[in-house]
Amino acid sequence: MAEEPVMLERRGALAILTLNRPGTGNAIDTSLALALKDHVAECEGDAAIRAVLLRGNGRYFCVGGDVGSFGQAGAAMPGLLLEITASLHDAVSRLARMNKPLVTEIQGFAAGGGFGLAMLGDVVLAGASAQFTLAYTAIGLSPDGGASWLLPRLVGLRQAQRMLLLNPRLDAQAALELGLITEVIDDDKLAERALAIAEQLALGPTQAIGRIRNLLMSSFTDSLDAHLAREAHAIALSGGTKDGQAGVAAFLAKQSPQFTGDDIR
Repeated sequence: MAEEPVMLERRGALAILTLNRPGTGNAIDTSLALALKDHVAECEGDAAIRAVLLRGNGRYFCVGGDVGSFGQAGAAMPGLLLEITASLHDAVSRLARMNKPLVTEIQGFAAGGGFGLAMLGDVVLAGASAQFTLAYTAIGLSPDGGASWLLPRLVGLRQAQRMLLLNPRLDAQAALELGLITEVIDDDKLAERALAIAEQLALGPTQAIGRIRNLLMSSFTDSLDAHLAREAHAIALSGGTKDGQAGVAAFLAKQSPQFTGDDIR
């Protein structure tokens, strides 16, 4: 039996999603997109999961769409692309909006749709030899996976235009300097570092982190007054949770807080 195109592993409160088509560079085909959608929905809906780590099996994180399958589809390629993006975009939306943090671990190439998945992380960790490119126009296509939404927010419109139209290949250091990623790590220490950060987040105040994610998501469309109202509502809700109460009590007692992720007052 062929292995799953996306694997889900649970380590306590942490879910590890691994893109698992290493022979293709974890290229996104219908099966991978569908499996990713299903596993992400499971992570989103399971309250016992308090953080998600997304990574790729093999040399590359994800080289983007499975161009070979695009070519084989011929005149049916539009339908195939709609089928793939229906699942992929469901996964992207859930990963961006779920009430728990996301860490992405990038080795080798993150290209095309893989670039979009990589950039979704609240914490994006890249190996020193990692490389990033969009490359859609190189094969006559436009972006998917949220790349054209994420890029202007991360690097500004002018840099987004350069990257989407001219397809520069960025090394990890250049990606860090542009603000695309959080940290560059020695290749042989990448997996260990990514796991440590993801496990740290999984033990954090999950509901407060979810509210932070939602506040950041709305910050580009809210007016200042509307956003201040959102902040006031969110901090009041957080203050009424077990984690909010425990965090304040631990601070006053000069102790380390023990968070449960529970939203019950």
